[in-house]
Amino acid sequence: MARYDRPPRHDQHKPPPGRAYWLYGFHAARAALGNPGRKVIRALLAEPVSLKLRPLLGQVSAEISSPQKIAQVLPSDAVHQGVALLCEPLAERDLDEVIETSTPGSRRFAVLDQITDPHNEGAILRSAAAFGFTGVVVQARHSPPESGVLAKAASGALDQIPRIAVVNIARALEDMARAGIWRVALAADGPEDIRAALNGGDVAIVLGAEGSGLRRLVRERCDTSAHIPMRGMIESLNVSNAAAIAFYEIARATK
Repeated sequence: MARYDRPPRHDQHKPPPGRAYWLYGFHAARAALGNPGRKVIRALLAEPVSLKLRPLLGQVSAEISSPQKIAQVLPSDAVHQGVALLCEPLAERDLDEVIETSTPGSRRFAVLDQITDPHNEGAILRSAAAFGFTGVVVQARHSPPESGVLAKAASGALDQIPRIAVVNIARALEDMARAGIWRVALAADGPEDIRAALNGGDVAIVLGAEGSGLRRLVRERCDTSAHIPMRGMIESLNVSNAAAIAFYEIARATK
């Protein structure tokens, strides 16, 4: 698998671990600036993107810079589109609180079991936001850290949908069951078609890492397992593509 994260070109631009980081890309930056829960410390903007984002800056310290200078604070392969924001990480979200404050009957969650690639998770966040999901649950110690790479892949969704980090995925699924949420494991050997596995109510779709798939204890905490029917020679899909298909089916079933 390709290695996506590369170190910044200049160590002085690397934020301390667990603290501020550079977020980049137009859609990610616009969503961050529009999120009242996001603390933006500093903005580097190039023309003409600065004209589009200036109305959202508020009290944020902004500097007009060249694309080349913006690139110097970012990973060497980052596509920044003329904007970089130095941001604090988002506040942690509590699963019970998100469940309690959402509307019963329309709660939709994606649960990611040790999906560690930030591009895959970012794409899943983007699809989850597009299909009106309530939140995305990840495992705190086996998921990519909040970063510019993740935010760029999510194309703004990181600031639009709750990303809930939990210590134990299996325990989180038990909490969901107590809240009346139907839990569906997505697996190639699942006995049911994804459409047949949905009951039209609150649902959590559980996805595992490519290669290793869902862990046994996680799958055992699900009410059923389901597969995406495929007719061609390809036996499996990238997890983010599979997630998008499952999210579409869930959105259709819970209208």
